[in-house]
Amino acid sequence: MLRHIVMWTLLDHAEGADKANNLNKAADLLRSFANLVPGIREFEVATAQAGLDCTNDLVLNMLVDDAQVLAAYQNHPQHQAVKPFMKSVVKERRCMDYTL
Repeated sequence: MLRHIVMWTLLDHAEGADKANNLNKAADLLRSFANLVPGIREFEVATAQAGLDCTNDLVLNMLVDDAQVLAAYQNHPQHQAVKPFMKSVVKERRCMDYTL
């Protein structure tokens, strides 16, 4: 099993929208990928809760069978299609993958 965690901090304004709108759009896009490829065991998308001291705005936490499943997810055409939007609204991205 492989855990894949990605955290993003978004720009205050990008793509003609404010952070809140881009955050909602990004979260919705990510949530649509929960069953994108076989072998995804857990898939969680969350946004920072207002009033709490958070260092990132958005997180993806997923558990997959192995590195091949992760590669299939990352190279899937639907996932690839979202990358330009994400890159245009993201200020910082952090990622960590580890085996269980």
